[in-house]
Amino acid sequence: MRLLLIEDDRGIARGIQSRLEESGFVVDMVHDGQPAEKLLAQNKHDLVILDLGLPGIDGMTLLNRFRQTNRHTPVIILTARDELDDRVQGLTSGADDYIVKPFEPAELEARIRAVSRRAGAHGDLPRPEVSVGGLRLSGVDRRIFNGERALEVSPREFAVLELLMLRHGRVVSKAQLQDHLTYFGGDLGDTAIEVYVHRVRKKLENCRVEIITVRGFGYLLQAIAQDAPSAAS
Repeated sequence: MRLLLIEDDRGIARGIQSRLEESGFVVDMVHDGQPAEKLLAQNKHDLVILDLGLPGIDGMTLLNRFRQTNRHTPVIILTARDELDDRVQGLTSGADDYIVKPFEPAELEARIRAVSRRAGAHGDLPRPEVSVGGLRLSGVDRRIFNGERALEVSPREFAVLELLMLRHGRVVSKAQLQDHLTYFGGDLGDTAIEVYVHRVRKKLENCRVEIITVRGFGYLLQAIAQDAPSAAS
């Protein structure tokens, strides 16, 4: 899942970004209202985390403008403003949730997942386009292609490969994969994750990417250099 974090306090923003990326999210970050508006217009994110006290364009104005053109992408307001009138205005303007600082990172993660589940019930959220080696994740089609050929994968196999592609070059833990797969139902243990990773590996045999097991940590997806032997284990 790709998030856009709009927060003018760079220290707070870096802390949020680090925590969310450890949990398997891809986080783009911006600190000013004007560049934030340009990023929002590109519609490349699954969810927006929005501070209200922004330079350039304040958060409430940004939210109102965004909702004029996009009614589906979830927005969570994250702000120090705790007055009832601010909460009411934020939610009325189109925010899906409102969190007051200071907050616990675990609560923010839980709110992100809850809001995303609710939004998903009303249709597919926009997804990014990601390429690794000759493999391409199509956000529009919700499919993965090897060159021009679509890979035949089950929904859970797709979810495994989707997260590995979104975090390519970085280790993805089994816990992160388990959490990502909860959207498809069921409580999956370590053995089930290993089975799905094995199935995905088999389907990548003719692709220029490989899944490497980083023992004790998780899995890592990377492109294979031309003529280089596979290092998957």
